[in-house]
Amino acid sequence: MARHRDVRNMDTGEFEDDYDYGSSYGSSYMDETSLSTSVERDYMYRRGSVGASGHTPKMGHFLARRSDSISSVPEEEEEDEGGQAGQRAGGTDGAGRGRVRARSDSETSSSSNPEDDVDPLNEEEAGRLAQCLEQILDIVGDSIPESSIREVVKRCDFNPEVALNTLLNNPIKSIGRRAPSLTPKPQPIVAPVPAPAPAPPPVVVAAEPPVVAARPKPKWLKAEAMSGPRSRSASPAVSAANGKWRDTAPPSVSTPKVSMRKGELDARARYQKERAGAQVPLNLVVVGHVDSGKSTLMGHLLLALGQVSAKLMHKYETESKKLGKQSFALAWVLDESAEERERGITMDVGQHKFQTASKCVTLLDAPGHKDFIPHMISGAYQADVSILVVNATRGEFEAGFEMGGQTREHALLVRSLGVSQLVVAVNKLDTVGWDLARLADITAKLAHFLRQVGFKESDVVYVPCSGFTGDNLIRPSPHLSSWYTGPTLVEAIDAFKPPERLVDKPFRMFISDIYKGQASGICCAGRIESGLVLKEDKVLIMPLQEVATVKSVQQDELSVLSAFAGDHCSLVLVGPDQTSLANGMVLCDPQNPIPVTKRFEARIVIFNIDIPITKGYTVVLHYGSVQVQAVLKRLLTQIHKSTGEVIKNKPRCLTKACSAVVEVALDTPICLETYSHIRELGRFMLRNGGKTIAAGVVTKIL
Repeated sequence: MARHRDVRNMDTGEFEDDYDYGSSYGSSYMDETSLSTSVERDYMYRRGSVGASGHTPKMGHFLARRSDSISSVPEEEEEDEGGQAGQRAGGTDGAGRGRVRARSDSETSSSSNPEDDVDPLNEEEAGRLAQCLEQILDIVGDSIPESSIREVVKRCDFNPEVALNTLLNNPIKSIGRRAPSLTPKPQPIVAPVPAPAPAPPPVVVAAEPPVVAARPKPKWLKAEAMSGPRSRSASPAVSAANGKWRDTAPPSVSTPKVSMRKGELDARARYQKERAGAQVPLNLVVVGHVDSGKSTLMGHLLLALGQVSAKLMHKYETESKKLGKQSFALAWVLDESAEERERGITMDVGQHKFQTASKCVTLLDAPGHKDFIPHMISGAYQADVSILVVNATRGEFEAGFEMGGQTREHALLVRSLGVSQLVVAVNKLDTVGWDLARLADITAKLAHFLRQVGFKESDVVYVPCSGFTGDNLIRPSPHLSSWYTGPTLVEAIDAFKPPERLVDKPFRMFISDIYKGQASGICCAGRIESGLVLKEDKVLIMPLQEVATVKSVQQDELSVLSAFAGDHCSLVLVGPDQTSLANGMVLCDPQNPIPVTKRFEARIVIFNIDIPITKGYTVVLHYGSVQVQAVLKRLLTQIHKSTGEVIKNKPRCLTKACSAVVEVALDTPICLETYSHIRELGRFMLRNGGKTIAAGVVTKIL
């Protein structure tokens, strides 16, 4: 810096202190410009000097001279009255009058670990170092500088447990201090740099370091399959050895082993005790083609059951009238967002609760437009039973049922996701004058199709109704009394058989929504797939691999002591950062973590496709609210659709309406269970080009 100052402050009369860098950057000075003595001595060709043979000294000569003063560099010299720049302190002629200041650590070195320059690591050691750093940083956090941890890990031969004990028993309080060395390490001397100052004597470490009571030695557990180390930043995982993207599954990461709760608990006995005499919980999803009247039908049903106040309904009627959408007032009960109300279609899954004579129903109103099929899948994934709404208006039913309509696809999706009981609500029958012939025609077409999909005739009920007028929703309609003797819509819902709840299985909860509640902590909403959860339980967040504490369990915005499999609830968690959580993660028992994988075997059923599926076929896998790019890596066997017998090994392609066992490879690791273990977490859908091409169940996690 001082040399640049010498050139800048030459007494030429045309250079001033406020030097303009932009105008002269990259240019050279004219030959007639006089140079300072120091610049001329260092950079000008001089015969008979260091290069006595007549050659200019090499660059190494100047670097060696500059290294003598690397620990202390002179400040900018003060110009004397004659305008000549003073010589640097410590120069060869000893004439310098400048003041000397010590250079700070950030100026003397560009690296936080100078030994990396003289002791480089090979590819294997760099990878081991990165893995040890991740394990130790997850425990000590920011209490110990990373440079000190790096030094101790290298001196402990990349053993994370030995390095962790050393750091805990010899705490380092200063960020700039180095970790205590275990063994003296000789410093190499590179000529012509002078030998460094002697290293401080090594710290003598006892053979058996004392155990710190406040921070015991952690134990480690390994999940069945892990997604790799959790990054401390938002950047993707990168190999520490060469900086390339990982193409294979990352190594497993150890997670502190903790118990979910103290003591043993009989989940089945507690469930029977708390739910004895209570209404049976039931998850109901409403599906159907767009404009079939799903939201209006269910909104009128909620109004008739007293779930919507007259004041709120009057508000909806007034606001919808101002927008010219007065007929959509009942749909606004479930379509709550401004965009849904403006466009007049359901875009996301609306949720509401109501009660029948024996059921406590969680209503899930799924979108019907084909652009929102992923949202519909996430809603159907959480359901136990379903209502398929069809439009009885002439031409409307045909538009939804024929090829390209969503009536067929929605029925196929809910059946593939495990829904076996179905109520077909033939809506808008008032538009055809309550014609019995029209109802019979619709029923005949749907019955044939639903048998092909896999619904049993005894599990399907047809209910004629009108969502706009409210006929046959909770009371029999006078328009149907002459020829219809079946149940009303509420009676059909109350007749659903509740599925078996997996309260005896390990705790699993699929996160469908994350938000910040009024109390301290993060609220994670979703459905409990198996097990039960209590207040103050410890849960493991996968694949994040963080342990959180359940501060409260909320159902219907009320705090409860426990929640069981099949319940929709919100858990207030303390511990994780909200930015690190995402929809699709799973809360589970820390002692029984859910597997995380990128490869698995599955049994799939091919739907109506135009192009045969071959090896390497790319698809989008829909698993709950998760969407992941996937590839069919191998076609293992083609099997019989009903019996499961192997028809052909290693088929070259798969055509429509066939079943097969395939190997699926994912771009991103996800949490999965086998279908035989937990059915709700073992189903998935495959889509391509905006169409659902297959459904499957997980048979083996690789």
